[in-house]
Amino acid sequence: MKVTDVKPIADGHLKLTRFGLGGAALAGLYQAAPAQDALDTLRAAWAAGLRYIDTAPYYGHGLSEHRVGAFLREQPRDSFVISTKVGRLLRPDASVRPMDNGWAAPLPFRPVHDYSYDGVMHSFEDSLQRLGLARIDILFVHDIGRYTHREAHAVHWHALTRGGGFRALEQLREAGRIQGFGLGVNETQVVLDSMQEARLDCTLLAGRYTLLEQHSLALLQACQQQGNAVVVGGPFNSGLLAGNGKFDYSDAPPEVLARADALRETCASFDVPLQAAALQFPLAHPAVVACLSGMRSAAQVRENVAWFERDIPSAMWRALRERGLIDADAPVPGDGAAP
Repeated sequence: MKVTDVKPIADGHLKLTRFGLGGAALAGLYQAAPAQDALDTLRAAWAAGLRYIDTAPYYGHGLSEHRVGAFLREQPRDSFVISTKVGRLLRPDASVRPMDNGWAAPLPFRPVHDYSYDGVMHSFEDSLQRLGLARIDILFVHDIGRYTHREAHAVHWHALTRGGGFRALEQLREAGRIQGFGLGVNETQVVLDSMQEARLDCTLLAGRYTLLEQHSLALLQACQQQGNAVVVGGPFNSGLLAGNGKFDYSDAPPEVLARADALRETCASFDVPLQAAALQFPLAHPAVVACLSGMRSAAQVRENVAWFERDIPSAMWRALRERGLIDADAPVPGDGAAP
């Protein structure tokens, strides 16, 4: 498989490269991302053939959209696919400080949740301004769900459903201002709930279908049946499968560390880097159209591309199954499950 391979979504109106660039690291998630490093990363990704980039207003409080947009404006508009997100509006706030919300050097804006009709429309227009583009291809509803909002979930869910958030997205799609929409979340139940409320074209599911975790198999089956294409984000589970010890944005608990170690040891016995297996595994599922990786340097891009395109023996996937390290029902590369 090559990073330049593509899969169609949104009734064939868009084609996503199977490997895409996630824009959080470009905005300094947990560590500084100098402007030149971000630009070098974007240039390296483009040179490697990646033509799908995802960003969000939340990333660096607007910084990621500014940086991604400045680069993409130099490229022919029909040569790439860009997705960004709705659900947070950015309000000017001089009190914003380094590491607010985990961003090393966020712009002086405070994210405020708003999933209503007006909130979605304002977020869309604001993103166009930050990106400097006349259109956006995909809009994801960012971080909706009980996992994120806890006791406030009902309020935000009402805004998205009865308050017109989904209606705004449907109108943007019908008007051709976007080609598709869906959710950008770290949880599964809210995707199933949303599929009862609106026709989703594409969902960005972060960290819930990876080499480490396949509890979302039922969701992926439902998505496949309803034409809701899945983009897998967080294939390293916040970096644990890349070696940083983090899981779901926190220090990994002992049992999760032990599972990651077992995966690493099995891959190593076949001379395969764990990172290569992590990037390739999700794409074997027929519901998954692309995998996003957050990269912050040109060197990381080259390393990730090499992992993505590395040949992996089918015996390694069989060994992972036999040792109970991946779900027996999860497709693996070579199964013939993915075209």
